[in-house]
Order: sequence, then C-alpha cells, then structure tokens
Amino acid sequence: MIVVYLLCLGIMVGMELAAGIFVAPVIFSPQKLLGEGILSHFQSGLLMTDIFVRMEMILLVFSLFSLVYEFYLWIAKKKFSDRWALMLAVGASVFAGLFIFYYTPFIQEVQQKGAIDTTSELCKPMHKHSEWAMNALVMSQIMLFLRRGFLILSKKI
Repeated sequence: MIVVYLLCLGIMVGMELAAGIFVAPVIFSPQKLLGEGILSHFQSGLLMTDIFVRMEMILLVFSLFSLVYEFYLWIAKKKFSDRWALMLAVGASVFAGLFIFYYTPFIQEVQQKGAIDTTSELCKPMHKHSEWAMNALVMSQIMLFLRRGFLILSKKI
C-alpha cells in the first residue's frame, strides 16, 4: 500500500509541477511559438483555468486518499504512524481545498464577467494568493513524499 501511496504523491507533484513549469509559460506566451495576435492574456487565462479545473478532480481524489491514509496509519497502526507526515497531509489537503473550492471558483466567476474584471484590484491579489496556495500545496506534498521515503529507508515502515 505504501508504494501506491508514494506513487499517488509523485503523480500529484508531477502533475502540478508540469502545469506550472511547462504548460503555463507556453499558454501565457503563445507569441513566442505562433507569432503576435494569436491569444490575448485573458484568453490564455481561460485556457489555463480549464487545465486547472481538469486537474482538480485528480488532485481532490489523491488529496483525500493521502489524508485518509495518514489518518488510518495514525489510528489503526500506531507503529507506522508519523506525526510529521500526518501534519503535512492535513496541510496539503487544506491547500488543495482552498485552491479547488475557494480560489478557482472565484477566478472563474471573475472570468465570466470579462477581461476587464480580471485586471481589477480585487482579482490580482486573489490570483496571487491562489499561486501561493498551489506552491504551498506542492511543497507540502514534496515534503510528505520525502518524509515517507525517509521512513521507508530508515526501516521505520
């Protein structure tokens, strides 16, 4: 089961990093590949939002799996439990929940109002906070992956 768990964590981290490192720069700079006038910044934002919405279902399922697995270890198998891993799973789940249920719906609502509203003083900080939530989520998951890997290597699992 631990192998499946680590695989899920790795998939989540890889998916999130791919969206931020590979997809976002291409989506927001189409002129580098296709020339000027292809997509506006607003249209690029719509595409990126759709990518995140598609990613969120997998993120939600894996985050819940991580949280349930860590709580299961904490409650049922005390010798395999780890306080740090549990706290990281709780933190990752909180950041995933914020991103999925708070920031994304807000950004979608603003996008439905039009391009001008996405540049408003209300939208800019919310978008920045959503980036911070995603960064915190990725860092929590990386630390959780490394923590569980360390515990395996040190024969505590």
